[in-house]
Amino acid sequence: MKTTITPRVRTLVLLFLAVVGMLFAGAGTASAHAALTGSDPSSGVVVNKAPTQVSLTFSEKVATNNDSLRVLDPKGKRVDVGKPSNISGTTYATQIRSGLPDGTYTVAWQVVSADSHPVGGAFTFSIGSPSKTTVSASAEQDVGGGLVGGLYGFGRYMSYAGFIVMVGGAAFVLACWQRGAGVRALQRLVVSGWVSLTAATLWLLLLRGSYTTSGKVGDIFDLNLLGQVLQTKTGASLVSRLLLLAAAALFIAVLFGAYDKREDEEKRDLTFGLAIGGGVVAAGLAASWALSEHASTGLQPGIAMPVDVVHLLAVAAWLGGLTALLVSLYRAPADNPIGRVAVQRFSRLAFGSVVALVATGVYQSWRQLGSWSAFTDTGYGQLLLVKIGLVALLVGIASISRRWTGRLADSDTDTATTTTAETVTDETAAAEEREPEKEHVTASAKAGGSSTASGDSKRAAQLARQQAAVDNTKQKRLRDADPNLFGLRRSVLAEAAVAVVVLAVTTALTTTEPGRTEEDAKAAKASSSSSSSSSSGALTLDMSFDTGGTDGKGVIRVDIDPARVGGNEMHVYVQRPNGRAFDVPEVKVAFTLAAKKIGPLPVTPDRITTGHWAANGIQIPMAGDWKISVTVRTSDIDQTTVDKNAQIG
Repeated sequence: MKTTITPRVRTLVLLFLAVVGMLFAGAGTASAHAALTGSDPSSGVVVNKAPTQVSLTFSEKVATNNDSLRVLDPKGKRVDVGKPSNISGTTYATQIRSGLPDGTYTVAWQVVSADSHPVGGAFTFSIGSPSKTTVSASAEQDVGGGLVGGLYGFGRYMSYAGFIVMVGGAAFVLACWQRGAGVRALQRLVVSGWVSLTAATLWLLLLRGSYTTSGKVGDIFDLNLLGQVLQTKTGASLVSRLLLLAAAALFIAVLFGAYDKREDEEKRDLTFGLAIGGGVVAAGLAASWALSEHASTGLQPGIAMPVDVVHLLAVAAWLGGLTALLVSLYRAPADNPIGRVAVQRFSRLAFGSVVALVATGVYQSWRQLGSWSAFTDTGYGQLLLVKIGLVALLVGIASISRRWTGRLADSDTDTATTTTAETVTDETAAAEEREPEKEHVTASAKAGGSSTASGDSKRAAQLARQQAAVDNTKQKRLRDADPNLFGLRRSVLAEAAVAVVVLAVTTALTTTEPGRTEEDAKAAKASSSSSSSSSSGALTLDMSFDTGGTDGKGVIRVDIDPARVGGNEMHVYVQRPNGRAFDVPEVKVAFTLAAKKIGPLPVTPDRITTGHWAANGIQIPMAGDWKISVTVRTSDIDQTTVDKNAQIG
């Protein structure tokens, strides 16, 4: 059977491809979700003595491998020893060889955020005095970008699209139009969603190793990398998604097989069972995203993950059901057209989905942004504003569709009467046309006898097929002539076009650094900049901390002036991740010179104002590489100690 693609459907497909092309052509490097908030040695610093290790502090926990943290000498040779280790909280360190000569060293790092996205960068520090280096140290490495990054992004988009089409299409059949289980176009739609999601999941599983490490196309089929991926949280989520897709295949087979063959009364009992089973499978598939991406890390993950599952299911019910409705309006056969009851049921389903989307979306926005300023000051917030505007437009078009649905209901009686009258007229005309044919057959039978019987039966069958085609065309013409149905088709097509763009923006949001994280990183970088621009002879250290309790994260800045042997003045500033002063109950400082077995020398600074503590007359007995430890308490039971080494004297 030949399928004809209407101009409107062709336009929708072209729009889909254009949006995907624009998104991935400008994607470039994937946005980082874990930000580097500090390092020891600091970027650009010159130290008198070679450190024994290099440590990096991130805004969240990350995953590392043997090559995640590399220290290169001026000639580009590695001087780090062993695999990076987590020494405390979100701080990771690698040991370096002893006896390093003076010169400029490069620290290159590449890790995987807790929400599955790779991030990398590089900086330099010098021992003794700066020197020339053959290593190119850029502020940001091209991590998650290039061809592999583009292919991975396309796979993510197709996995979301496949999930929405499969789950939304099946929900549309069960909840809105059960007779649609026998419509070939709907069957192909749901099956294509399953195929897309399965293929995209396998594709992501193969690309994952190269995407998070080298970014080379040749590493896509590296079995060693694939084995490492399977041991990660993201790899386990992708494998579990494949297992759930096997159950989804069984559900689809029953929906379009045994379920379709049942009578309407028999379908009622089976509908309940399919709805429960399908709901469990759909929720499991949605959880495969929630357990490995944004919702699984950061603030309130125990609440965020179930909310994310509900959000994804609501998106699928609305946008996937909308796609199924569009296909039904354009491709349903004339002898089984979609009725106003099915359209009204979907209208109610879509309304409930929008309510769920608004409720879960508000929570997700608060969790990912944290402040009103993040809407305009961060890339995530700006992209979210675009999505909100598109969803508002989508809801506006949906309200127009609801009005067309009401008008369609009012015109059903007139359409039925007209159809009946036309059918009677057509049957009468067909009977008159067949009369001469009967006389011809009778005359031929008398003249030729039984030898012409076979030819006459073939001719009769051909005429029957032609008549059926004519009747089908007339029914479609009558149906399409209804101005209310025509208006509904156009509004639903417009909804689908906007939905394609909404899905593209949503996919882009999942690969964009959350506003809350971006603001934390900006605050840490600002503190680091202030450290590098401090006056000559003074010392400024920045350390991130997390006491583990509610509202326990922040940044400590320690200023020591003139940072030399003898008396010194010290100021301690405690800030929240967004840069605001943090009012903590207690701050303590200790100085230790391990090489000379001196210390810890305790210092209890006085509280000057909110987030500002100070102490005068701090005596440093001799020059050396001192470890400065700061203990901060944010509540009666929540406290932590962070430290950093610095050359004093």
